[in-house]
Amino acid sequence: MADRVLAVTSFKYINKNTSEKFDAVTGLKPVPEIAAESEYNRWGYPNGVMMTGLMHMSDVLQDKKYAAYCSHNYQFIFNDLPFFEKLYNDGASKDGGRVRTEFSGLFRMSKLDDCGAMAAGLSDVYLLDPRKDYRQYLDKAGDYILNKQLRLADGTLCRPDPRENTVWADDLYMSVPFLARMGKITGDEKYYNDAIKQIINFTKYLYDDHTGLFYHCYYSSNQQNGVAHWGRANGWVAVAQTELLNNLPATHPKRKELIALLLKDIVGFSRWQDQTGLWHQVLDRNDSYLETSVTAMYIYAIARAVNEGWIDNGYIRIAEDAWTALANKITSDGQMQDICVGTGIQDDIKFYYTRPAKLNDSHGIGPFLLAGTEMLRYEKKNPNKR
Repeated sequence: MADRVLAVTSFKYINKNTSEKFDAVTGLKPVPEIAAESEYNRWGYPNGVMMTGLMHMSDVLQDKKYAAYCSHNYQFIFNDLPFFEKLYNDGASKDGGRVRTEFSGLFRMSKLDDCGAMAAGLSDVYLLDPRKDYRQYLDKAGDYILNKQLRLADGTLCRPDPRENTVWADDLYMSVPFLARMGKITGDEKYYNDAIKQIINFTKYLYDDHTGLFYHCYYSSNQQNGVAHWGRANGWVAVAQTELLNNLPATHPKRKELIALLLKDIVGFSRWQDQTGLWHQVLDRNDSYLETSVTAMYIYAIARAVNEGWIDNGYIRIAEDAWTALANKITSDGQMQDICVGTGIQDDIKFYYTRPAKLNDSHGIGPFLLAGTEMLRYEKKNPNKR
């Protein structure tokens, strides 16, 4: 799958109106129709997850080409930023909004989706290529999350939609992995402290003791949870917990508590694993379809926790069954089947049942690479085990 991503990424721009292609934007007329040709060169949170997956894979396999790809990708974006920043700043439309231009989210930075995941990927690349403009962006994104993103009175990150001050499970991933990396890069405890606060508070608002699962959302307006234990939302939570522990100092006083929360999550979602090894789109509804991105996320969380010695080795059986099933969902040309497309929040359960499942949707690639890499780590460490 990783090699397919590398093979199909063009590192070119295209004029969406004329289909002309360009290696760079130097000398081009600044029009908003100029965009990255490849979906993997675009600024969006699924690509941020993909970057962290490729960087982890590069480290474990000791194969520099995957890290080099990530470095090239961020260079491709940042080297031409002045062109697109001018388009963005000049792009006010008549209705008061903005004409969408390439890398709009990077400039806009008005929600966690705009910065958190891509900044996490950039943090990993920055350790190999400490460019000044990379650090400036990382500091800006850190400041946005710590000081400007909408929060509840107790500091929990939230959104203004679909109702005022809604807590989205997705946002644990859109914040915590990056905050934890910034703690590691800067040595500043404020990043760790906020990441830990989010883990604890999101659990308070979203965890369902009855099922052992997380609700997709919490509405502050009526102090009620949403209708669904949506799969990928729960996956985001598990991966965020794991990524915090990956970066938290070994001697941190909250480490034991955070491991206990992750184990509680793992035991809870493992009760809902289908006999095929996969998990369902709506986790506690076995008449909803089997979905692969949440399965990959759960494999990663379990395998990483076992590999690092956070939890008992016996839990690896859950991940092994899931990995066998997930691997069978990869086509011969390296594409992943049955990935739920991007999903917002609705108040009817049918909305979650009927979200399309696509071949190779970008939301599944990063989680798959993380899952496979950790399973390979386990296999290498335990060559005589199943």
